[in-house]
Amino acid sequence: MASYLSSTKEEQQAMLSEIGLSSVEALFADLPESVCLSRDLELPPALSEMELTSYMRKLSQKNISLDDTRCFLGAGAYDHFIPSVVGNLTSRQEFYTAYTPYQPEISQGTLQAIFEFQSMICELTGMDIANASMYDGATALAEAVAMAASQTGRNEVLIANTVHPESREVLKTYAHYKGIAVKEIGYHNGSIDLDALAAACSDQTAAVIVQSPNFFGIIEDLGQAAEVTHQHKALLIASVDPISLAILKSPGELGADIVVGDGQCLGNPISFGGPGLGFMATSKKLMRKLPGRVVGQTTDVDGKRAFVLTLQTREQHIRRDKATSNICSNQALNALAATIYMTVLGKEGLKEVATLCLNKAHYLHDQLIQSGEFTPIFSAPFFKEFAVSSTGDTEALNNALLADQIIGGYVVEKSYPELKNGWLLAVTEKRTRLEMDSLVEKAVNHCD
Repeated sequence: MASYLSSTKEEQQAMLSEIGLSSVEALFADLPESVCLSRDLELPPALSEMELTSYMRKLSQKNISLDDTRCFLGAGAYDHFIPSVVGNLTSRQEFYTAYTPYQPEISQGTLQAIFEFQSMICELTGMDIANASMYDGATALAEAVAMAASQTGRNEVLIANTVHPESREVLKTYAHYKGIAVKEIGYHNGSIDLDALAAACSDQTAAVIVQSPNFFGIIEDLGQAAEVTHQHKALLIASVDPISLAILKSPGELGADIVVGDGQCLGNPISFGGPGLGFMATSKKLMRKLPGRVVGQTTDVDGKRAFVLTLQTREQHIRRDKATSNICSNQALNALAATIYMTVLGKEGLKEVATLCLNKAHYLHDQLIQSGEFTPIFSAPFFKEFAVSSTGDTEALNNALLADQIIGGYVVEKSYPELKNGWLLAVTEKRTRLEMDSLVEKAVNHCD
């Protein structure tokens, strides 16, 4: 083990002498011999830098990169175009090496970046205040439920079955240990069954959770859901795709009380599933229940613009079960990427991206249906993602497409067993007409 430490043998011995030990093994004397490795690690001989670089390159070629494929897989992580300026700025050392801004007087740049992120999220969602440092969309949703239960004093939540399956699982894990009962509401034509929601909602309901666009890509009627929810003085939690908000009515306008989502689509790469960032926004009346970090704008003693962490203290995050939240990591670098992305695109650019996603998704949908090998599962309006039913096995279809460097859609049957041969496809602004036509051609040939 000692041979892999960067320190010299003399330095190691000096450190051991300082703590009164004679060997590295003595550090682990309290461990039972049965759990200790009594032989050398089975490692290959050392390589030179040139040899190691070549070896690692060969290993990396076993992976399939999005640079080498055309991706139509969404289901929560999306292959959007990321302007090069995003990576160039986030890799600056003042951002890249910074962590948690506990000392605001020396963290003004980091705090300002977070403040701008919060401001943009508020503008997109139509809410009064937003936070930062949610891990991802799923945990942001679970934190919103805890917040709603605390605010209402109730311990039951209703969640649409059309919310992302993984988000529902994360929520159930959180809820189990907080004593919150989670009840799922089914769907009709791909959207939450509003009649079932009205029947299930009661004076014991703390919150109703609806995702729009939902897991099937369908745009939910948040206005109707809000009306049913508020009749019982419960809170409506909306989980949203931030890019869709460039062309859709904001959830704040439609009556949502808390808005959450995942910001991966805003300038953050998929990166095998993470890291991403969650966001959360709410109204003024709920702001003191908001978890995570909140940056406020103020003035210093000289009257100059300054930024502070506000509404909560560090102690909140170390009070265990008495804390508002136990979220205490820092997703500021991912939030910075999202901030740069939204700044570079601006309102019109984000609207153009959303419009391209919408139009291209509908083009691909129509081409697949016209082929005769696919049929629509739902007829409700959708944004950039849609579900169709294949005449053949969708798992085999995906494997066949992958051989042609095409990443196909999500096998819906994995999460919704009742939807046999369901295929969920996502289309972002990156996909060209040629790529979409190629997908249709190869998919039809496989089905034939």
